[in-house]
Amino acid sequence: MAATLDPFSGPDKYRTQADACDVELREQLSQISADIADPVLKLRYLRGAVGDGERIERHVKRVPIPPLRRVLYRLRGLQALQPIADDATARISVNQRTLEARKTARYGVVGTLAAGMLFLPALMATLAFSIEPKPQASPQGLAQLTARSVDTLQPARTDVDTTPPQPAESMPQDPVGLAPTTIWLADRGPGWELYSNGLRIETTYTVAGEPRKYRIHDRQRGIQPTWYSHPVGILFHTSESDLWPLEADYGRQLRQSSTALLRYVARTQAYNYMIDRFGRVYRMVDDDTRASHAGHSIWARGEDVYLDLNSAFLGISFESRWEGGHTLPITRAQLVAGRNLTNYLRQRFAIAPEMCVTHGLTSISPKTYLIGYHRDWARGFPFEAFGLPDLYAQPPPSVAMFGFTYDREFVRVVGERWPGLVAAEESLRGDATKRHVSTEVVRLERRALYNKWISQIRDDATVAGETPVQTASNKRG
Repeated sequence: MAATLDPFSGPDKYRTQADACDVELREQLSQISADIADPVLKLRYLRGAVGDGERIERHVKRVPIPPLRRVLYRLRGLQALQPIADDATARISVNQRTLEARKTARYGVVGTLAAGMLFLPALMATLAFSIEPKPQASPQGLAQLTARSVDTLQPARTDVDTTPPQPAESMPQDPVGLAPTTIWLADRGPGWELYSNGLRIETTYTVAGEPRKYRIHDRQRGIQPTWYSHPVGILFHTSESDLWPLEADYGRQLRQSSTALLRYVARTQAYNYMIDRFGRVYRMVDDDTRASHAGHSIWARGEDVYLDLNSAFLGISFESRWEGGHTLPITRAQLVAGRNLTNYLRQRFAIAPEMCVTHGLTSISPKTYLIGYHRDWARGFPFEAFGLPDLYAQPPPSVAMFGFTYDREFVRVVGERWPGLVAAEESLRGDATKRHVSTEVVRLERRALYNKWISQIRDDATVAGETPVQTASNKRG
């Protein structure tokens, strides 16, 4: 019996989100952050305030006096506000008088806490030493522990994430490589469209970008004369925006955060589509116009090579943080919505399955000749669940055709080289051996070809008065 595909299983499954903070701490942080109008700064403050304080929060919960617990939580929140107060950018969004008042209050809380310590020495001693007792080892267990301790003297690997991931709900796969069945518009209304496969697209934020206009390079003959105006591929992204815990207690904050992200994307025309954490699909930039989502990227199919992915590809972004693949990047609702949207777009524009790729597989830096300038979905995208071939196994054209490479930081973050990346490097070495030259010579020749071709793209842009190759924002995927 064939195994049911779990898109979150195998070497690329992810850990779930961290537990929510204590209710009293959340109330204190909400009061302190009320004067921070900028949602990005507010989220940055809250993430810093929660931080890595699990041990402190665990001890504070044991304090039997509620007012003192709230004082301790407030002290923690005010201490975390100091970096925001010192940030010149933050002063634009946070009233200076409010910051000064917070600083004054901070000293008042410290004084109150100090007075409490004088009258409650026993309580503070409990806080200082209330650490879970360590289990006593039996003689046999002590011997086993001593034997295991020898292994800890060996240097630990830091380039691969070995944290055991948590299981996630599985999702059946679509047949790989098959074109989607007929999908048609079933209903529509002010601000929304509903399609026959269950896909609902919200259109209230839709804007029109620059018209699509691009040319394709042939591997052997170079740039071709024909101009194209319809998308031929899909590029998957993560928004890299700050995220609230996906829990009922944070419903208002989740909605506010998503709304701020949608407004930013509409203003910057960053993606053609956004899928929020509840699986709602938003059309941000018209399909027939280009979004500035790809930056400097390279992809190819057969003899066709694409260097202007902003114009040639549609950008779909999931509201999430990739963070090296170490966290759960999308919810199941997002996965279902993303698959339905992909099937609809593939049918509408006759997009081949191997032209649905991730940003992390295509992004490059022309200045350093390194791949992975943006690394969202550089591993872990559930291609099979989307009915798509595993493009991590395909040699990236940036390496195989244009001689780009990677650095240690790339391997540290991604964790390991893709099978296709290994194959691309072997191809370069094989060509060098056949020609009796070094691999570096082959790389330099192929980089020169990239520079020649990209200059042709820039010349086209100059003639048309456009900028088809743009660098995407470093803050988002």
